[in-house]
Amino acid sequence: MLFATLEHILTHISFSTISIVITIHLITLLVRELGGLRDSSEKGMIATFFSITGFLVSRWTSSGHFPLSNLYESLIFLSWALYILHMIPKIQNSQNDLSTITTPSTILTQGFATSGLLTEMHQSTILVPALQSQWLMMHVSMMLLSYATLLCGSLLSAALLIIRFRKNLDFFSKKKKNVLSKTFFFNEIEYFYAKRSALKSASFPSFPNYYKYQLTERLDSWSYRVISLGFTLLTIGILCGAVWANEAWGSYWNWDLKETWAFITWTIFAIYLHSRTNPNWKGTNSALVASIGFLIIWICYFGINLLGIGLHSYGSFTLPI
Repeated sequence: MLFATLEHILTHISFSTISIVITIHLITLLVRELGGLRDSSEKGMIATFFSITGFLVSRWTSSGHFPLSNLYESLIFLSWALYILHMIPKIQNSQNDLSTITTPSTILTQGFATSGLLTEMHQSTILVPALQSQWLMMHVSMMLLSYATLLCGSLLSAALLIIRFRKNLDFFSKKKKNVLSKTFFFNEIEYFYAKRSALKSASFPSFPNYYKYQLTERLDSWSYRVISLGFTLLTIGILCGAVWANEAWGSYWNWDLKETWAFITWTIFAIYLHSRTNPNWKGTNSALVASIGFLIIWICYFGINLLGIGLHSYGSFTLPI
């Protein structure tokens, strides 16, 4: 009863905080960029992170197993993983280029998980025999961490494509501040604008294009680094799942629907990483492959569970990995 009450309180705190953060982001994105609001948003993210962490610890303690047994718990863990990615650049004291992707991703994931749509899954349930294994924590956590990382990398690639194919993109216009200029590297863009004003007397006709190129190069670099990490985690998760499958079902690989789409996901990002070795495929072409991977991940993580067939059928809204 105590743990249930604590989880209920933490869930409401996280949902309320996320609602406030969403409002702040909409104001800063659509109305005006204010430093104070950005700081408040960051504090809200920190409060949400501690609420999520407290929820996961409480659920783990009360249920006796790592809380990854249904869609609700997996979404909570996914939002927690996205916040970890959000914090990595801050810990390294580097510019938080990932925040443009991780912040809204965390908000949307956590908002959906704590909404009323999944109320019937809020209660912890006893694991089915096949899931009562130490591999549950290793396999599922690795898969969800890889999903979070690959989703961020794929969205960075999608942003690269949007910027490259957007005609007449001017990050430095005072009259027309588009959404991209208010989200991607806002502080840096302000610096570039000031620099451009200072150098206006010099002849730099391609100055905006140069910084547009520099921005896409940074997006490409970050996307590659994040996807490389996610691919490694995905590989570890699949290998752990194969070992667990051999223990539970007597076979390392059975080509059921979930395993097949996990393999497709792995193949897509393997193609992405391989394409990076070819200079002709770097940038736009590889970013297109990564963007396709974004859709593949959601099919593997969420879409397959809607069908509820195959060896992972008990995972339909029970173990969405």
